[in-house]
Amino acid sequence: MTMWQSGGMGGHGSQNNPWMKLMGIVHKERRHTDNVQSQSGSNERNLNQSLPKLSSQDEEGGAGHGFGGGPQHFEPIPHDHDFCERVVINVSGLRFETQLRTLNQFPDTLLGDPARRLRYFDPLRNEYFFDRSRPSFDAILYYYQSGGRLRRPVNVPLDVFSEEIKFYELGDQAINKFREDEGFIKEEERPLPDNEKQRKVWLLFEYPESSQAARVVAIISVFVILLSIVIFCLETLPEFKHYKVFNTTTNGTKIEEDEVPDITDPFFLIETLCIIWFTFELTVRFLACPNKLNFCRDVMNVIDIIAIIPYFITLATVVAEEEDTLNLPKAPVSPQV
Repeated sequence: MTMWQSGGMGGHGSQNNPWMKLMGIVHKERRHTDNVQSQSGSNERNLNQSLPKLSSQDEEGGAGHGFGGGPQHFEPIPHDHDFCERVVINVSGLRFETQLRTLNQFPDTLLGDPARRLRYFDPLRNEYFFDRSRPSFDAILYYYQSGGRLRRPVNVPLDVFSEEIKFYELGDQAINKFREDEGFIKEEERPLPDNEKQRKVWLLFEYPESSQAARVVAIISVFVILLSIVIFCLETLPEFKHYKVFNTTTNGTKIEEDEVPDITDPFFLIETLCIIWFTFELTVRFLACPNKLNFCRDVMNVIDIIAIIPYFITLATVVAEEEDTLNLPKAPVSPQV
């Protein structure tokens, strides 16, 4: 007892007393706990400020029920978690990984539209599978990553890459840009007639790829052209030429012959049928065309007109010759002795 009191009164004794050391440690721990609690309360207040507020109907009335009161409404904070989600695309065994927001830049394409790409989703592997060209997909994915720049890989043929563009539905603008970069000549857009019936006739005779009937019309035109060429060549052979006495001198010693086609000649009849088809086709196309002036300026149409005109000149000559032959007076028959 005396030693504890003397130790309590002396400076050095109080420092070496184990009870005093224990009390000092407890005091330090208590202060540390208070600091931690105050810091925790401050962090909780900051967290409550950042979290969405819980609003109730009693907030405006002045009496709040708290968590045990009336209905409470949660106001969510918008976030872009869905856009940061990564997707895996398997192209013939080669896996590519990208973010949804990269694909969503082009919602009108196959990969950018969730409904379209869902058809190729594999739920077992949690990936999209496409049995397509692997080298081409590098450029397809770069199209999304670069915001619309499309470059064909050097090891991919033109026709293959063109089919890939159509499959992934990148759009007409991407196809036209690709053709322009590859050096393709851009075809001029030809206007179509406004009238529905006129448009159908124009497509029937002008665009063979528009329908099956248009292909049949095109085949008939080609057949008639070939037949006309064959008849023209056969008519030049001596075996098929017909001569007719055109003029005779008064003394009867000089005879001039001129080639005049016979109206009943088979070659002439076949040629007539060919010209009838050409004339019909040219007339129908002229009546159905959307622009008559441009139709007349077209070189091919001018050639068709020039090819038809000589026949009608020949036809007029033949008809005139036939009329002259019929109008010639018959020579009197001398009585027989």
